[in-house]
Amino acid sequence: MTLSDVGAALTRNGLTIVGAWHPEPDDRAPPGIETLCLVGADGARMWDVFQLSAEAANGEPNPLDRWSARVIGEIAEEHGATALFPFGGPPYQPFQLWAERGEGAVPSPVGMQVTAGRGLWTSYRGALGFAAQHDFSPPRGTGNPCLGCPAPCMSACPVDAFAGGSYDVPRCVAHITSPKGTRCREGGCLVRHACPPGVTATPPATQCAFHMEAFIRARLATD
Repeated sequence: MTLSDVGAALTRNGLTIVGAWHPEPDDRAPPGIETLCLVGADGARMWDVFQLSAEAANGEPNPLDRWSARVIGEIAEEHGATALFPFGGPPYQPFQLWAERGEGAVPSPVGMQVTAGRGLWTSYRGALGFAAQHDFSPPRGTGNPCLGCPAPCMSACPVDAFAGGSYDVPRCVAHITSPKGTRCREGGCLVRHACPPGVTATPPATQCAFHMEAFIRARLATD
């Protein structure tokens, strides 16, 4: 088994390895894991595959998470890996730390993690842990994309929800649930759209709307 075999299985399901490394003790990987691979969307293909799935159609909660758990879990079982996910806790796996180690993610001016390859659209459907050390390709794009950037993300939010160096969640939710928030609600966060390195990684509009609806639902449930 090689990571190319795993990558091919992921590609058939609209997914891809977006970063991989040999974890050290400070990376808080599960015991016995010698290679850790972060799994993310393979462009728009993930959304196309997901929309045809049983999870997308059966009306039960958290369809994308359930689909991710099934698909990545099956691939893990087939290739002798451990499937790990950013959901389903607590306890939660340290995916923000893993993003730094595996994909070179850094904090952006608005606080969200950003990568040179995917901008502010950096997200993960899961990870695969292997007991052996495998060779891997470097992540797509390296370095800090914010260096020398004019930071259009800082002025993209219509209600300045990121002013002052922190995320004003109530202000954001109040806007996107109002008539004036239609563009954000239906097309996705304008701050994420404004990030130059993320232009080629922008998800389909229907996927952006799906995530925004889930975000609104989760926030309203906790208020």
